[in-house]
Amino acid sequence: MRHEHQVQLRWSDPDMLGHVNHARALSLLEDARLAMVDRQPGGSMILARLEVDYLRQLYYRVAEPLCVSSWVTRLGTKSLTLRQELVQDGEVAIRADVVLVMFDFAGDVSRALTDEERRHWSGYVES
Repeated sequence: MRHEHQVQLRWSDPDMLGHVNHARALSLLEDARLAMVDRQPGGSMILARLEVDYLRQLYYRVAEPLCVSSWVTRLGTKSLTLRQELVQDGEVAIRADVVLVMFDFAGDVSRALTDEERRHWSGYVES
């Protein structure tokens, strides 16, 4: 199962070259990730790795909603890897692989996924 999240570009997102700035595009992926994480039990995760491919330019268009698809490609003992794709005009514009680590903020250490967390994230596993 994939998590689908609608995002909206803002007038301030394009740079002087007319395409959406790469850093602004990352905030769209973050919005989708936060919406997905918000649904899971616990919510104590940190971003450990972010690998991004900018496959085509992304353009601001008034009132054009875009969709970010997210799914789990790897479910480990203490972490999981998400694949995220942002599509515009029927093509993937941005693809990211994100490693999220379960984290105990009180102890300032990583921790294992609970059984409940593993069940939740298993629903998003896709190869």
